[in-house]
Amino acid sequence: YLPFTRPNLIEFKNSRSIIISNVIFQNSPFWNIHPVYCSNVVIRYVTILAPLDSPNTDGIDPDSSSNVCIEDSYISTGDDLVAVKSGWDEYGINYGRPSSGIVIRRITGSSPFAGIAVGSETSGGVENVLAEDINLYNVGVGIHVKTNIGRGGFIRNITVSGVYMEGARKGIKIAGDVGDHPDENFNPNALPVVKGITIKNVWGVKVLDSGSIKGLKNSPFTGICLSDINLHGVKGPTSPPFKCSDISGVAYQVKPWPCSELTSSQQTGSCSTYV
Repeated sequence: YLPFTRPNLIEFKNSRSIIISNVIFQNSPFWNIHPVYCSNVVIRYVTILAPLDSPNTDGIDPDSSSNVCIEDSYISTGDDLVAVKSGWDEYGINYGRPSSGIVIRRITGSSPFAGIAVGSETSGGVENVLAEDINLYNVGVGIHVKTNIGRGGFIRNITVSGVYMEGARKGIKIAGDVGDHPDENFNPNALPVVKGITIKNVWGVKVLDSGSIKGLKNSPFTGICLSDINLHGVKGPTSPPFKCSDISGVAYQVKPWPCSELTSSQQTGSCSTYV
């Protein structure tokens, strides 16, 4: 028995002005690339490979870091391809360093878990994230925003645009009940605040389940906007409808139609309110 987690393949801590480019990362025991408490980070032209059944082998996890650009890379791993994080429960709340100014673009990959993720460790806060031009194949969840009671913090101004997914258990998932706790000292009254999540221009084929958007009863998720989304099922023209609760926002040109909690918007560019 070892009282420590498996190591990251590469981790930068309290660093700035980092460039990682033209490197292949393979068979990491844990997360592959982990910049934590960093700023001004560029990760481009990398290939990240791990068996699809290898646990916790996230591709790239910017963590409590700012001004991060992740682009033009191929990732195939056993966990989330890219996951933006900012600390875990009471420890992340106490440190209080958010992730902000994250750009993710032109990523291709496959994973039994998420393609593009925010969370679930977001206790320091995550804001101003843009993910665009993403191609996903045989994924668990295409786009996953996830947090939990006890996390605290915030998730706001997240935009995901221009996603193609082919073969997915679930297309889109925004959830307030995901992820475990490091110990029993978390504060059950530390509720995350989720506001301003925009997902637009998404095309999916062979999507088993369109997805779910479920906030917390005592901290509803607000400013959710789905726009120009088409998710096609395995056997039919559309996937099963979304499941929603404790949320508010708008939807525009979404198939299948998401849920009554998202009001219909007939205006082009309906998500601009939340960007």
